[in-house]
Amino acid sequence: MQIIRLYKTAATLLAFHDEQYYSIKADWNSFVNRKELFKNILSELPSQTRIDKATAETIIANELQAPIATQEVWAAGVTYFRSRTARMEESEVSGGATFYDKVYVAERPELFFKATPHRVSGHKEVVFIREDSSWDVPEPELTLFVSSHGTIEGYTVGNDMSSRSIEGENPLYLPQAKVYEKCAGLGPCLVVTDTPIPPDTLIKMSIFRKEDLKYTDSVPISQMKRGHQELVDFLFKGCAFPDGCYLMTGTCLVPDNNFTLQDDDRVEISIDHIGTLINEVQTLH
Repeated sequence: MQIIRLYKTAATLLAFHDEQYYSIKADWNSFVNRKELFKNILSELPSQTRIDKATAETIIANELQAPIATQEVWAAGVTYFRSRTARMEESEVSGGATFYDKVYVAERPELFFKATPHRVSGHKEVVFIREDSSWDVPEPELTLFVSSHGTIEGYTVGNDMSSRSIEGENPLYLPQAKVYEKCAGLGPCLVVTDTPIPPDTLIKMSIFRKEDLKYTDSVPISQMKRGHQELVDFLFKGCAFPDGCYLMTGTCLVPDNNFTLQDDDRVEISIDHIGTLINEVQTLH
């Protein structure tokens, strides 16, 4: 499995491949939104400017941005059995629990709009919890970058912030539970590979409160009920994405029902082959 890591910074794009960094002067949208992206980048790297490791790491540390420009972020739900159970538990009071059981076994997946680019936080940036929500959790998700042709061209780490108390009150409140300022995290980079990401890839999430570990767990993506291309194909049935899009693929890591995020909590989400996305939590006032 060969990997190219693309980092979006304030001034340029950085590519890391085969222990070498390259500086690429290109528009993010046009650069990543291509079929067979790995082959295209690999063929172009010899003509790009090489930079030393120390310089590249300094740029990444000080100028790193979320790997997104004009793309929309969408998300899939109830793609793991554990997420089905959690969504049913949160909706027992409203009587909406059966909806999640039905969608888990249905042919059509749950797909919903998640964020515009300005509502996305990058690595080491703040994500928000809503002031009008009493139960809030991060949801760690393998996130696909999909070209305008509907082909999966890359992967990143996603944090799908969720106001479970709002969604649990009524399933029709899902947009308010999912879409608000700084409701999503993406990063630290976009990984482009010559083969699909392996099914034994582990997703791990840890939540810290004043350096005290409050939650940690991991799961392989092989536990997903839905295939990645299956989700993409359903999304593209009714939508066009001229610059491509991001699609979060669902979560299986759900903290206990008595846990809710608080100000200054730190969420660390790691996915094999990609890296670690770190976000601090604050309340949106």
